[in-house]
Amino acid sequence: MGVGRFVYTPILPLMHAQAGLSASAGADLATSNYVGYLAGALVGTLAPRLVRSAALLRASLVVLVATLAAMPLTQSTTMWLALRLLAGLTSALIFVIAVNSLLGHLREHPAHLPGWAFGGVGAGIALSGILVLLLRSAGDWRDAWWASAALTALFAVASWNLRTESPPPPQAPLPAQDQAQAQAGNGATRAQGGARANVPRTRRWFIALFVSYTLEGVGYIIAGTFLVAAIGQGSPGWIGSGAWVLVGLAAVPASALWTWLGRTFSRPTLLAASLTVQGIGIALPALVGGVAAALVSAFLFGATFLGVATLALATGTHLRFPRAVALLTAGYSVGQILGPLTAAPLLHHGYHQALLLAAAVTAAAALAAGVLRIRFPHHMPQATAFADGASGGPDTSRTAGVSSPGR
Repeated sequence: MGVGRFVYTPILPLMHAQAGLSASAGADLATSNYVGYLAGALVGTLAPRLVRSAALLRASLVVLVATLAAMPLTQSTTMWLALRLLAGLTSALIFVIAVNSLLGHLREHPAHLPGWAFGGVGAGIALSGILVLLLRSAGDWRDAWWASAALTALFAVASWNLRTESPPPPQAPLPAQDQAQAQAGNGATRAQGGARANVPRTRRWFIALFVSYTLEGVGYIIAGTFLVAAIGQGSPGWIGSGAWVLVGLAAVPASALWTWLGRTFSRPTLLAASLTVQGIGIALPALVGGVAAALVSAFLFGATFLGVATLALATGTHLRFPRAVALLTAGYSVGQILGPLTAAPLLHHGYHQALLLAAAVTAAAALAAGVLRIRFPHHMPQATAFADGASGGPDTSRTAGVSSPGR
């Protein structure tokens, strides 16, 4: 998924130079991919049984490889839009299925293990950057797409027999006392009313979290789409792809690292800190030229974007706001769609203004996360049956990685 979804970023400068792709059309292709990703994420949220299907996983792997291999076969922008839409859809389905499988089978294992597995997205990003870097002198944009299709096919074969998550066990029957109350006619109503009364009121914190995570979707995706092209404007040609490799390498341990830091610091504090660091990293290439600034920018971006997703979704689950993960996923995905569209008018004179916009939006996300810290309810009462059900229950929280970039 890391290769199939993110290889477009290092190939984009080649398509500008060799395939006649305009800056605005490049933004449109990115938006199409994110629309497809939103559709796949919604399938994961609304049809949990479907995303436990091994057949759907395999079909998605095949279609993703096919979309990459088909990109060089046409120079029609309309066809490219359709292919990137399909790539986004299948990337999301693959990710949702993998996350369900991963967290379903690691329930009793240390929390950092899922974080390392999410690093697979970073590994795919790094490999896609290495691939394009190797092909810059020996091949053209078509070779880059075909090579990425071959690499994705290799990983598809390796993951073909991934064990999908089993359906959750049936709920245990009500205790005899509860059954007697229900038969009396008003016991169930009293139980539901009591459960509702025990649900903590977390709306104001959730609103701040939702605003922060939606703004992060806008800022992150502008940088994630145009960072390589922006770096390539003021640096030697290989630096852009090299920086993308560094983004991926920094992302590999990011989720595990931020999860580990969560044992010492509160999630809202870490969320505000990671967004601040990310905003600085995004702004660097636009404010400071040179190779050093480009590489520092890539490292800071890679080290934070998966961590932000991990922290935000964990915070939403902690707050037990009804349908928290689904709402955060939708907001983040809409932000990803709006990002390239918002940046498109700024691309006529290069990418630096777009990066400054992304940095400003990310800074606003950090401010919203700062508001989240005010009197944050770090210690929540025991969960009730109503709270679990309203928030989507364990199944929904296990798909928390849906909106990770990738996610």
